[in-house]
Amino acid sequence: MTADSKVREPVLLIEDDTRLSAMIKDYLEGFEYNVTAVTHGKEGMREFERDAYGALILDIMLPDRDGLELCRQIRTTSNVPILMLTARGDPLDRIVGLELGADDYLPKPFEPRELLARLRAILRRADPVGQSEMLRFGRLEIDLAALEARVDGQPCELTSYQFELLAALARRAGRVLSRDQLMDHLRGNDIDAFDRSIDVHISRIRAAIEDNPKQPRRIITVRGAGYVFARAQD
Repeated sequence: MTADSKVREPVLLIEDDTRLSAMIKDYLEGFEYNVTAVTHGKEGMREFERDAYGALILDIMLPDRDGLELCRQIRTTSNVPILMLTARGDPLDRIVGLELGADDYLPKPFEPRELLARLRAILRRADPVGQSEMLRFGRLEIDLAALEARVDGQPCELTSYQFELLAALARRAGRVLSRDQLMDHLRGNDIDAFDRSIDVHISRIRAAIEDNPKQPRRIITVRGAGYVFARAQD
């Protein structure tokens, strides 16, 4: 595994200003983030419910619904870190947003570096002891900081891409991910541009982590849909 290889944190950006959205996406993806950008609240809610995100960047003024309303709706089911953006400059927006459960608030215009700093801060506060650095599933440990998977304490032989693929599945344990979704989560990595390559890597991951790769208990194939990482106990 290369030293600079790491799992990219998935972030959902809901912002109707397409130029600003493109700037945020490009900037954050230059760091450790994998940004999915949408322009409408309804679309953003569908995307949020469809996939697992480490953080949400949410504009208050959206064309189809108020960002504050969207924040309130998300907080009924999720504690995902939320950073709110607004151009209105009204202190009341900040107060209401924080009362509804937003973790931080950034008025426009802003410097990209400040956005990055605030995003990192809310992610740290959401995981103050670094629990996201280690995923444990019975005898299997996935060490995100060391970029290493271990079974019974013994390192598994995985390429950097295979480790990231395993981590992407494990961080969304219990959720079925299609091959396209997996490739999207890991975009930017060198991989053949066709979905059957995912199957080859999954087979090699199973050989490394499963007791019986032909009857896997961790990474399960869902016919016609993709793969799911099962929370099976050893």
